[in-house]
Amino acid sequence: MTNTGNTKGGSTRSRSVLRNFAPLIIDVAVPLGAYYILRNGFGMSTLMALGLSSVVPAVRTGWGVWRTREVNGLAALILFVNVVSLLLSFVAGDPRLMLAKDSAVSSTIGIGIIVSVVLGKPMMTAGMKPWVVKGDAGREAAWARLHAGSARFRRAERVFSLVWGVVLLAECVVRIVGAYTLPVDTMVWVGNVIMAVAMGLGFLVSGALGAGPMAAMVVAEAKCAGSKAAVAQGDEAPVGWESAESGRHTPNLVTAR
Repeated sequence: MTNTGNTKGGSTRSRSVLRNFAPLIIDVAVPLGAYYILRNGFGMSTLMALGLSSVVPAVRTGWGVWRTREVNGLAALILFVNVVSLLLSFVAGDPRLMLAKDSAVSSTIGIGIIVSVVLGKPMMTAGMKPWVVKGDAGREAAWARLHAGSARFRRAERVFSLVWGVVLLAECVVRIVGAYTLPVDTMVWVGNVIMAVAMGLGFLVSGALGAGPMAAMVVAEAKCAGSKAAVAQGDEAPVGWESAESGRHTPNLVTAR
């Protein structure tokens, strides 16, 4: 019986992990992987590789609009980025302009993320949620409850995406300034440093202001739900536990009577 329970639990967890990572795999990993395989593996031109790798996000975006009358934000963003990249592939000539155009993609993503926050559908949630719930059914349920009933939780979710949008836009500005003020040879390697710093800053700030607080609330809410279930079954449960929204939990245990 125990082995059967463990097997079912493991299967449920695996399905949950796959469900949470599916948008990232389909909307991000597949188009990017297809581009590099077509470009480097099959030797296709940049235009052809970008065009073919845009098929999946284009279909996903069109299908979402036709079926649910909603735009798949992540797929639409990747499609838009590919279109911008296609247009930029025609840009040539001035080396400083060539360096500056590298910032166009990051600015496009940054603007897309900020727009998604304004529309109330933070785009970066798709990338952050799997790491918070970790495929655990209890955390999945806790996430759903908090998302439906906690303004603090939703605010942290918006902040997480907003931080990334601002960081990417800031990176774009710094790259453009550097492209036209620093020597070209210097900017070639400084551009990589700027990107590394931007990514590090994004992970640090978004984690502190968004993902970290959200993870803490999810864990607390899941424990609270477990305590309530224990009380309902007449088992031992913490005294004074409250919703994860309040952030207060009493660790002392007494036997429920």
